[in-house]
Amino acid sequence: MKIPKMGMLLRFSALRLIKLAIIGFLVVLMTFIPVRIAIANIQAPQPQAILTLGSWLDREYFTAQFATKHPNLEIWVSSGTSPEFARPIFRAFGIPNSRVHLDYRAVDTVTNFTTLINDFKSRKIQHLYLITSAYHITRAKAIATLILGSQGIIFTPLTVSSNEPSESWLRILRDICRSLLWIFTGRTGASLNSHF
Repeated sequence: MKIPKMGMLLRFSALRLIKLAIIGFLVVLMTFIPVRIAIANIQAPQPQAILTLGSWLDREYFTAQFATKHPNLEIWVSSGTSPEFARPIFRAFGIPNSRVHLDYRAVDTVTNFTTLINDFKSRKIQHLYLITSAYHITRAKAIATLILGSQGIIFTPLTVSSNEPSESWLRILRDICRSLLWIFTGRTGASLNSHF
């Protein structure tokens, strides 16, 4: 009977330890976000603000119309149309400028969420209405579940109808990976956006 060498045993143990660490990491990840979402759902069962993923006038128009039915909610528009077009839409529905936060820091859908996280957390917002176009909602929900969920914020999605085809699974998968990157490193991988 041949006795295994000590170095081989150590390598086997190290590989086993790495596998266990990866499994443990995945288990924590798969339970961490759902637990935070469950807690937020208990603490804030009703939306406390509106977040619109901008860049299309129809989204802002929909948001303004919707906001008239929810006069106590602040409105956040991330990288929407310029203020000279957006503000008149909200004013036309009687919504004062003080209620509308136009934010232009985001460069894509992932950063729509990451640039506003601290604003929501500082205002103790745990539940948002999330407004975007129907073709874009699958990707937006995937990103929001990870980014907002990791911070204990839940969302209720609302869609603006559109004639665009749904986005590709490749774009959705790319932005899921970017969202995970942000959760663990604080970086969004925005430069990856131009490669897909």
